[in-house]
Amino acid sequence: MKLAQRTLIFATLAVTALAGCGKSGTETAVSPLMVNKGTSCSLDGMLLADYPGPKAQIHYAGQAEPEFFCDTVEMFHMFLNPEQVRAVRGIFVQDMGRANWDDPRDHWIDAKTAYYVHGSKRLGSMGPTIASFAQEADATKFAAEYGGKIYRFADITPDLVVLDGSALHDRSM
Repeated sequence: MKLAQRTLIFATLAVTALAGCGKSGTETAVSPLMVNKGTSCSLDGMLLADYPGPKAQIHYAGQAEPEFFCDTVEMFHMFLNPEQVRAVRGIFVQDMGRANWDDPRDHWIDAKTAYYVHGSKRLGSMGPTIASFAQEADATKFAAEYGGKIYRFADITPDLVVLDGSALHDRSM
Protein backbone atom coordinates (compact mmCIF):
# COMPACT_ATOMS: atom_id res chain seq x y z
CA MET A 1 0.00 0.00 0.00
CA LYS A 2 1.34 3.39 -0.96
CA LEU A 3 2.00 6.09 1.62
CA ALA A 4 -0.67 8.35 0.09
CA GLN A 5 -3.30 5.61 0.41
CA ARG A 6 -2.36 4.86 4.02
CA THR A 7 -2.48 8.57 4.85
CA LEU A 8 -5.93 8.88 3.26
CA ILE A 9 -7.25 5.86 5.17
CA PHE A 10 -5.78 7.14 8.45
CA ALA A 11 -7.23 10.63 7.86
CA THR A 12 -10.67 9.14 7.11
CA LEU A 13 -10.60 7.04 10.28
CA ALA A 14 -9.48 10.02 12.37
CA VAL A 15 -12.28 12.25 11.03
CA THR A 16 -14.84 9.50 11.65
CA ALA A 17 -13.62 9.00 15.21
CA LEU A 18 -13.62 12.73 15.96
CA ALA A 19 -17.13 13.15 14.56
CA GLY A 20 -18.41 10.92 17.35
CA CYS A 21 -16.56 12.68 20.18
CA GLY A 22 -18.75 14.10 22.87
CA LYS A 23 -21.83 12.19 21.72
CA SER A 24 -23.43 9.56 23.87
CA GLY A 25 -24.85 6.49 22.24
CA THR A 26 -27.88 6.83 24.53
CA GLU A 27 -28.55 10.52 23.79
CA THR A 28 -31.97 10.91 22.20
CA ALA A 29 -33.90 13.80 20.76
CA VAL A 30 -35.98 15.71 23.28
CA SER A 31 -39.69 16.22 22.73
CA PRO A 32 -41.95 18.60 24.63
CA LEU A 33 -44.19 17.10 27.30
CA MET A 34 -47.85 17.97 27.54
CA VAL A 35 -49.18 19.98 30.46
CA ASN A 36 -51.82 18.32 32.64
CA LYS A 37 -53.93 19.72 35.48
CA GLY A 38 -51.20 18.90 38.02
CA THR A 39 -48.23 20.38 36.11
CA SER A 40 -46.73 23.15 38.21
CA CYS A 41 -44.25 25.93 37.58
CA SER A 42 -40.71 25.14 38.68
CA LEU A 43 -40.24 28.63 40.12
CA ASP A 44 -43.40 29.31 42.07
CA GLY A 45 -45.52 26.15 42.11
CA MET A 46 -48.43 27.72 40.22
CA LEU A 47 -50.50 25.23 38.22
CA LEU A 48 -49.90 25.94 34.53
CA ALA A 49 -53.39 24.85 33.43
CA ASP A 50 -55.01 27.51 35.65
CA TYR A 51 -53.58 30.56 33.87
CA PRO A 52 -53.66 32.26 30.46
CA GLY A 53 -50.81 33.00 28.11
CA PRO A 54 -47.84 31.08 26.75
CA LYS A 55 -46.05 28.48 28.84
CA ALA A 56 -42.53 27.09 28.50
CA GLN A 57 -40.41 24.08 29.38
CA ILE A 58 -36.67 23.52 29.57
CA HIS A 59 -35.15 20.04 29.33
CA TYR A 60 -31.79 19.99 31.12
CA ALA A 61 -29.10 17.36 30.56
CA GLY A 62 -29.03 14.78 33.33
CA GLN A 63 -32.58 15.56 34.42
CA ALA A 64 -35.38 13.14 33.47
CA GLU A 65 -38.26 15.64 33.63
CA PRO A 66 -38.29 19.16 32.21
CA GLU A 67 -38.75 22.26 34.28
CA PHE A 68 -42.05 23.93 33.41
CA PHE A 69 -42.75 27.66 33.54
CA CYS A 70 -46.17 29.29 33.72
CA ASP A 71 -44.82 32.23 31.76
CA THR A 72 -42.23 32.76 29.03
CA VAL A 73 -40.67 35.62 31.00
CA GLU A 74 -39.78 33.18 33.80
CA MET A 75 -38.30 30.73 31.30
CA PHE A 76 -36.14 33.40 29.68
CA HIS A 77 -35.06 34.68 33.08
CA MET A 78 -33.89 31.21 34.09
CA PHE A 79 -32.26 30.51 30.74
CA LEU A 80 -30.41 33.82 30.61
CA ASN A 81 -29.50 33.98 34.32
CA PRO A 82 -25.74 33.37 34.54
CA GLU A 83 -26.14 31.71 37.96
CA GLN A 84 -28.27 29.01 36.33
CA VAL A 85 -25.83 27.72 33.72
CA ARG A 86 -26.79 24.12 32.96
CA ALA A 87 -26.62 22.14 29.74
CA VAL A 88 -29.94 22.48 27.93
CA ARG A 89 -31.11 19.58 25.78
CA GLY A 90 -34.31 21.26 24.59
CA ILE A 91 -36.41 24.33 25.21
CA PHE A 92 -40.03 24.73 24.11
CA VAL A 93 -42.73 27.40 24.13
CA GLN A 94 -46.32 27.39 22.96
CA ASP A 95 -47.29 28.72 19.54
CA MET A 96 -49.84 31.37 20.43
CA GLY A 97 -50.77 31.64 16.76
CA ARG A 98 -52.50 28.28 17.24
CA ALA A 99 -53.10 27.97 20.99
CA ASN A 100 -56.05 29.60 22.77
CA TRP A 101 -54.61 32.49 24.83
CA ASP A 102 -57.04 31.99 27.73
CA ASP A 103 -56.62 28.21 27.87
CA PRO A 104 -53.40 27.29 26.04
CA ARG A 105 -52.98 23.59 25.41
CA ASP A 106 -50.31 21.84 23.41
CA HIS A 107 -48.92 23.48 20.23
CA TRP A 108 -45.32 23.28 21.52
CA ILE A 109 -42.54 24.61 19.29
CA ASP A 110 -38.77 24.89 19.54
CA ALA A 111 -38.18 28.09 21.51
CA LYS A 112 -35.00 28.90 19.61
CA THR A 113 -36.85 29.13 16.28
CA ALA A 114 -39.84 31.12 17.57
CA TYR A 115 -40.78 34.77 17.13
CA TYR A 116 -41.56 36.72 20.30
CA VAL A 117 -43.61 39.83 21.01
CA HIS A 118 -42.45 41.78 24.06
CA GLY A 119 -44.38 44.73 25.46
CA SER A 120 -47.92 43.86 24.36
CA LYS A 121 -51.12 44.61 26.28
CA ARG A 122 -51.94 40.88 26.64
CA LEU A 123 -51.32 39.44 30.07
CA GLY A 124 -50.02 36.00 30.96
CA SER A 125 -50.08 34.16 34.25
CA MET A 126 -47.68 36.62 35.86
CA GLY A 127 -48.90 39.83 34.25
CA PRO A 128 -47.02 41.26 31.27
CA THR A 129 -45.56 38.42 29.22
CA ILE A 130 -43.66 37.66 26.04
CA ALA A 131 -45.94 36.05 23.45
CA SER A 132 -44.39 33.24 21.40
CA PHE A 133 -45.18 32.31 17.79
CA ALA A 134 -44.02 29.77 15.22
CA GLN A 135 -44.74 32.12 12.30
CA GLU A 136 -43.51 35.68 11.89
CA ALA A 137 -46.85 36.63 10.28
CA ASP A 138 -48.70 35.59 13.46
CA ALA A 139 -46.30 37.63 15.62
CA THR A 140 -46.75 40.64 13.32
CA LYS A 141 -50.56 40.36 13.47
CA PHE A 142 -50.45 40.02 17.27
CA ALA A 143 -48.16 43.07 17.65
CA ALA A 144 -50.41 45.14 15.37
CA GLU A 145 -53.45 44.29 17.52
CA TYR A 146 -51.93 44.32 21.03
CA GLY A 147 -48.73 46.33 20.65
CA GLY A 148 -45.18 45.28 21.36
CA LYS A 149 -41.98 44.66 19.48
CA ILE A 150 -40.98 41.45 17.68
CA TYR A 151 -37.79 39.65 18.73
CA ARG A 152 -36.03 36.41 17.87
CA PHE A 153 -34.82 34.08 20.65
CA ALA A 154 -31.20 35.26 20.48
CA ASP A 155 -32.34 38.90 20.75
CA ILE A 156 -34.09 38.49 24.12
CA THR A 157 -31.74 39.98 26.73
CA PRO A 158 -31.72 39.73 30.52
CA ASP A 159 -32.95 43.32 30.85
CA LEU A 160 -36.18 42.32 29.02
CA VAL A 161 -36.95 39.56 31.55
CA VAL A 162 -36.23 41.05 34.96
CA LEU A 163 -38.37 39.41 37.64
CA ASP A 164 -39.29 42.33 39.90
CA GLY A 165 -43.00 42.11 40.71
CA SER A 166 -45.36 39.65 39.10
CA ALA A 167 -43.16 38.08 36.47
CA LEU A 168 -41.75 41.42 35.50
CA HIS A 169 -41.78 43.07 38.91
CA ASP A 170 -40.76 40.56 41.63
CA ARG A 171 -37.01 40.10 41.98
CA SER A 172 -37.54 37.75 44.95
CA MET A 173 -38.77 34.88 42.76
